Amino acid sequence: MNVRQKTIKQEISASGVGLHTGANVTLTFCPAPENHGFKFQRIDLDGHPIIEADADNVTDTSRGTTLTQNGASVSTVEHVMASLVGMDLDNVLIKLDGPETPIMDGSSIQFVDLLEEVGTVEQNADREYFTIPHNITYTEEDRKVEIVAMPLDDYRFTCMIDYNSPVLGSQHAGINTIAEFKKEIASCRTFCFLHELEYQLSHNLIKGGDLNNAIVIVDKEVTKDELSHLAKLFNRKDIDVAPQGILNNMELRYQNEPARHKLLDMIGDLALVGMHLKGHIMAARPGHAANVAFAKKIKAAIKKEKNKKIQKVYDPNAKPLFDVVKIMEILPHRQPFLFVDKILELSKNHVVGVKNVTMNEEFFKGHFPGAPVFPGVLQIEAMAQVGGILVLCTVPDPENYLTYFLKIDNVRFRAQVLPGDTIVFRCDLLEPIRRGIAQMKGVGMVGEKIVVEAEMMAQISKVKQAEPAQ
Repeated sequence: MNVRQKTIKQEISASGVGLHTGANVTLTFCPAPENHGFKFQRIDLDGHPIIEADADNVTDTSRGTTLTQNGASVSTVEHVMASLVGMDLDNVLIKLDGPETPIMDGSSIQFVDLLEEVGTVEQNADREYFTIPHNITYTEEDRKVEIVAMPLDDYRFTCMIDYNSPVLGSQHAGINTIAEFKKEIASCRTFCFLHELEYQLSHNLIKGGDLNNAIVIVDKEVTKDELSHLAKLFNRKDIDVAPQGILNNMELRYQNEPARHKLLDMIGDLALVGMHLKGHIMAARPGHAANVAFAKKIKAAIKKEKNKKIQKVYDPNAKPLFDVVKIMEILPHRQPFLFVDKILELSKNHVVGVKNVTMNEEFFKGHFPGAPVFPGVLQIEAMAQVGGILVLCTVPDPENYLTYFLKIDNVRFRAQVLPGDTIVFRCDLLEPIRRGIAQMKGVGMVGEKIVVEAEMMAQISKVKQAEPAQ
């Protein structure tokens, strides 16, 4: 049974300070449309720039995970991201009036409580999962980091940490399904070692740090004078070392709370893959840098699997959904500017079409006739015509409409297309069509090789009578 996408019912906010910046910030979770995903918005900056929660936008992992896009950044996103995945959401806009998410109590539980309070709403679009197809591994020999994702029809985590600390020791944590996140993981707080705390304090790196939002592990001999100094810095009457080897500012919620928090961080960082996952993630000594690198490996696997689907869809012997005669009933283009030969698939959200590149194309007379290459701009035109079929098929009389480009972004030409090649184009809607405007991601492949990809925005406009193609 298909699972529907989910967003929240209404806006809800939380305020606090950023752990590293010390800035007071208000974070607001907002409902978002289908296929929106998770995005941050800096409402304190001119133009209110959007930052997509994507592993490719990570610019720093030294003291948390920082995302940067459109000239803006947001730091320490991992606890917020973990709460969104843990609450089984798909589409949320997170507005911030500062550069960093609030640290709250150092865990995800207060974000989870807010999301649970406001409630969720099911949307019309189906959720897309990526099921791990085979073992995907990541290692860092110098740090003894090992992460592997294995096939499983659920989302399971196992985590081990070992810092060579006699106090902390080796710890393990795990959940059998992401549904256990709230009960087992969400309330587990961040931690640091005392020597790290002293360094960060001396270099003014945790301006929003407080002994209420971190477990401090005492990994060295500490004098009464040092404890008194820490108490003064954090406005405490006194501080001592608890029997568990941590500062007595708080009690552990679980004996293995540090390992559980590392698992929380990993869930948040892997949310930057941009898709719900099914698989068993096992990690030894993970950290933000390794998590993000692993997320990028999963993204690469997703892209490869999608490419396989596109490549396999073309069978020259199969009867097309639309042949060129039917295509000319829908598109206004004609030879020599009709660049679609077949439509193989068509749904509400995607279309697959074929362009056969032959030496008798008109443009080869003037475009590198001694070394013919299918021009990149015409590849985009062919992709747009395939996408145009998708949009025009949403109206009952497509012959009375024309399609116009509004925007083209993120165009990449990855390989030459030569006479004799067959390009298979796939265009997928990035969001539902509204008022005749469609935003699509298009990919063109020759065999198993991507040759072109782009994001396009187009609009269909009704005309009184058929007009000549432009």
